[in-house]
This record gives sequence, C-alpha cells and structure tokens, in this order.
Amino acid sequence: MRPSLALGLPLLLLPVLAALPFITAHSQTAAVRIDPPALDNPSEGLETVVLAGGCFWGVQAVYQHTKGVVNAVSGYAGGSADDANYKSVSFGRTGHAEAVRVTFDPRAVSYGKILHIFFSVAHDPTQLNRQGPDYGTQYRSEIFPQSDAQRRVAKAYIAQLDTARAFAKPIVTKTDTDKARFYPAEEYHQDFAVKNPTYPYIVINDRPKVEELKALFPDFYRETPMTVATAKAAGH
Repeated sequence: MRPSLALGLPLLLLPVLAALPFITAHSQTAAVRIDPPALDNPSEGLETVVLAGGCFWGVQAVYQHTKGVVNAVSGYAGGSADDANYKSVSFGRTGHAEAVRVTFDPRAVSYGKILHIFFSVAHDPTQLNRQGPDYGTQYRSEIFPQSDAQRRVAKAYIAQLDTARAFAKPIVTKTDTDKARFYPAEEYHQDFAVKNPTYPYIVINDRPKVEELKALFPDFYRETPMTVATAKAAGH
C-alpha cells in the first residue's frame, strides 16, 4: 500500500509527505525484452481495454507516453460501484483492482502492441497480488477484456510467453473475469505522474517505466504525454 495516500489524503499534503522517509527496498522490476504476440486483433476505429498492473499511477504514465493512445484513465475494476473509491479499495477487500482504461487507435498502435508493452514495461506479470512496494489484491495483474477477441489474444499471448519461458517465473495475470465495470478514480489520481514528477514514489517506481518504454519501444514512444485533461479537450 502506498503510504502517502493510504488513507485518501488530499493532494495538498503531498509536498510534506514527500519530505518524509520513504520505502525504497522494493523498486519496480526492470523491464524485459520479450517477443510480441503471434496473435493480434486487427480492428478499425477506437478500441478500449482495461489493464491492472499494480499502482495505476505508473501504468497510466506508460500509456500516456505511448503513441496511438488517445486516453488513459486511472480507476477501479472488478468490484461494485458502492465502494469504488480509493479509501475503500486500499484495504484490499472490495474486489477491485487499481486499473487503467486505455483507449487507443489501432491504426497507430495495435491491441497486441498494447499487451506487448503491458507485459514488458508497465509491470511485472509474475508478481501475485503485489507490484513492487505495493501489496494486496488491489495491486494484482489482470486484463479485463472488452471483447471475446481481446480475451483470445490475451490468453494466447500469456501461453506464448510461458511456453517460451520469457520470465523466470510463471505469469499470474488473470484474463477470465467477465467484462467488468470500470470506475474512474478520484481527480487527484489522474495524471499523477505528470503533475508530480519529483514525488519519491514516482521517481523510484514509475519514471523508470517511462524510460524503459522509450528504450524498448522507440517507435511507439512520445515525449509529450496524452493527459486526461488533453484527451478530454480532444473529445476522448
């Protein structure tokens, strides 16, 4: 659990909290070079997938810097609307996962490439109910497919990576959940990495992910992030 916002503290307190001692023992695992999925899902028009890979700050930041993504919104998936809020979800008993709803243009970046980035850069898919310094089912690795085609591609890709032993340990990413409702997180969570680039958690755990995106996927990296505010202004 991120100590800074464990009780839903307002963004106003972040400068004070940033000056306090911070847990650094479990920084994000380095990205890995893996093959892209052999099976993809060509489509026309904008497409959306919901991805859970630990703290949504970092996952959102990665996709905000991915070319072809028109919006990436932090939120909660896998639970009900009644307790889809940060304070409740942080206790790990609501069934939600911190997730990011990624809307992308398949003409610029395919669903397969979105998954390629998810498994190699955005998080470590071998960590069960945790990610880096964060522990609990709310930080689990899960793909919430928005169509049967998305589910088939995701399951095939996981099987492909496991067969190739792309990781030292088996992948624990879930893909079987029925299409789950997505609930956007509170406003202070949106664009968090962009708004707070020097915040210790971002520097330690999330900035490296963006740098790894740039290094491993230079053709899909964009320097200026597509923030939620920018996407909204563009009608997405």
